[in-house]
Amino acid sequence: MLGRALTGWTQKAFQSSSSTAGSQVQGTVVEDHVTKTKEQDCPVCSYNEWDPLEEVIVGRAENCHVPPFTVEVKASMYENCWPFYQKYGGHSFPEDHLKKAVAEIEELCNVLRYEGVTVRRPELIDWSQVYTTPDFTSSGMYAAMPRDILLVVGNEIIEAPMAWRSRFFEYRAYRPLIKEYFRKGAKWTTAPKPTMSDDLYDQDYPMQTLADRHKLAAQGKFVTTEHEPCFDAAEFMRAGMDIFVQRSQVTNYMGIEWMRRHLAPDYKVHTISFRDPNAMHIDGTFNIIGPGLALLNPERPCDQIDMFYKAGWTIVKPPTPMIPDDHPMWMSSKWLSMNVLMLDEKRVLVESNETSLQKMFESLGIKPIKVSILHANSLGGGFHCWTTDIRRRGTLQSYF
Repeated sequence: MLGRALTGWTQKAFQSSSSTAGSQVQGTVVEDHVTKTKEQDCPVCSYNEWDPLEEVIVGRAENCHVPPFTVEVKASMYENCWPFYQKYGGHSFPEDHLKKAVAEIEELCNVLRYEGVTVRRPELIDWSQVYTTPDFTSSGMYAAMPRDILLVVGNEIIEAPMAWRSRFFEYRAYRPLIKEYFRKGAKWTTAPKPTMSDDLYDQDYPMQTLADRHKLAAQGKFVTTEHEPCFDAAEFMRAGMDIFVQRSQVTNYMGIEWMRRHLAPDYKVHTISFRDPNAMHIDGTFNIIGPGLALLNPERPCDQIDMFYKAGWTIVKPPTPMIPDDHPMWMSSKWLSMNVLMLDEKRVLVESNETSLQKMFESLGIKPIKVSILHANSLGGGFHCWTTDIRRRGTLQSYF
């Protein structure tokens, strides 16, 4: 009887669908017209970090807020900055500093446009709003670093799940842009959103001294657990068919495995590690600037460096950063100097004050485009962090 009942229900459902199909034909045609586009018309396409840049998203410094001083934030920041978070957590960054950062990023946008790049921006959002989920309560942070949340692989935009509670709703600032790209033919994937319950974080993560951090990093221990997948998009560095990633304070092995399975078989995801006491985002440690050419932070040796040499790569160690000692670096280290953005193989955006780095690029036959974003650096990113390349003119190739 149950089988007959199910068969009858199926037949009725099919008849009902068939009887209404005629009235929906026109709507279906319209929908197909909106969503189906020729692949060559898709505005999203980027396979590496150095092909000629044609379109980019640049973050916003407006309304940036300091994240609440929770365990995952504390573990990611150096001890000398903890008092700043204890004072400003949940509130705006210092107003005067923020105004200067806004002006710097506007100038960055102007320079990119002058160099022939289309610039897109996220929405303005009030990040001071407090929100509550079944697992936690937090306020927001910013939409300053699109590199942290969006990863473009080919014609696909991947929204990263991220690991900080203050960034839980950060995707909202980018959704209008992503929907536009989707309607024009881009693939759009949102990685599994973590609950960010207490189980995602080691609540007793010992990090009182720099020595503690070195010991924990050497053991492969970080504040994020393997409770559920999490990763920041800035943990991935693209080189055609090969993509490199590190386990860090914000990216766990479950997140890396999710990406590995998602991108297979067209792309191979390599997990690499560095002697970094505070691993968070790979592009201040390892930055690929051309085919078989990469910058490696001299203070953070790569444990798998031999595989790059065996592949015939050239590894360049950038000079010591020239950022003044008294300049506030609340969310990162001075090595943001190497967090550069390649406009193509022969042009690179470099901080105006980093004259030694500029000379290094010139010795490599690469023209430095000088821009100053020192105050924007204080918010946690260099040129690579403040941008996500949407379209680079190139094809999928193997370089490894």
